Amino acid sequence: MKSVDVLLDGQSLVTPRSIAAEILSIKSNPVNERDKLAAESELAIILNLAGQQIEKQMEPDQIHGMLGAGLHALRAKSSPAIWQHLIALAQSHPIASYFLQDPFTRWSFVKPRGYSGDAQLIDFIYGHPSLNDEIAKSTPTGLALYEVNRNSSASRAVRERRDLLTQHIDEIAGSRGGDAEILTIAAGHLREANNSVALHQQRIKRWVALDQDPMSIGSIRRDFADTCIEAVDGSVRSLLTNAHDLGTFDFVYAAGLYDYLNDKVSIKLTRKCLQMLKPNGVFMFANFSEDIIADGYMETFMNWALLLRTEEDMWRIMRASTDDGVFDCFVRFGENRNIVYGFMRKIG
Repeated sequence: MKSVDVLLDGQSLVTPRSIAAEILSIKSNPVNERDKLAAESELAIILNLAGQQIEKQMEPDQIHGMLGAGLHALRAKSSPAIWQHLIALAQSHPIASYFLQDPFTRWSFVKPRGYSGDAQLIDFIYGHPSLNDEIAKSTPTGLALYEVNRNSSASRAVRERRDLLTQHIDEIAGSRGGDAEILTIAAGHLREANNSVALHQQRIKRWVALDQDPMSIGSIRRDFADTCIEAVDGSVRSLLTNAHDLGTFDFVYAAGLYDYLNDKVSIKLTRKCLQMLKPNGVFMFANFSEDIIADGYMETFMNWALLLRTEEDMWRIMRASTDDGVFDCFVRFGENRNIVYGFMRKIG
């Protein structure tokens, strides 16, 4: 697994450290030493039990399941500051090497592209053929752990998100009579386009896919060279500083970006996206919700930190982004409530 240098613009920097800093700035309280010691003890029990199960060669799905449940419960009752302390302890524990046999977990922890949630990582969730060689290098235990992780409730929600995006794109294209214009922000590898009937039937006028990772941009240009899709090198910062003249769109969406943006930046970006909507155009943004149960494992052994949001958090961003009566807004959850979606339709 080779690391590559990706130039990030600072505004869009996505690292566990930046996420932790944001969480602590929102929910900072003095650390109670008694609570800290109690949490350390509970973590030690969870990790040592997993170590004993590994020594007994229990099935990977059983080990992973019990560990994940324990970490989720501990995270839920720990203060943000204590939990950040526990993350470092978990990552340095001897059992970490067991879980890093999973190519999905290892990719997330190592971050070959230099940041969290890169497009290649999401391809592990999709089981995309481009990763077959990487996956084939894994040990039997690693392959078993990979199956557990790619079939977790969080991973299922990500695959559902891809399919929902395809559905919305095709519905909007169908309602615009071949004149639909679409903007994807933080497009990644744009896998939702692969199954778009409207794209395959050339019923989309223009589809702009914006991403700041040059490897993702290259992938999009290669995979969709003969389509209406235009890959644009851009980021949150470049959008907010008006570095692009992209025009207006019938559908603008950011599916895997807001998980890493604080409220201040989220509101600024939402306002910018709303300015790029045509009449009756729709803006959609998605976020992992606080109902997710894989959070403890993701933040420890995967080193994958997220800003989780509630339904009210989504409403707060939407209310702060526009005046009443200008947009028709609603919030919905995915089937297993691991991802929450905000929709804003421009009235008139």
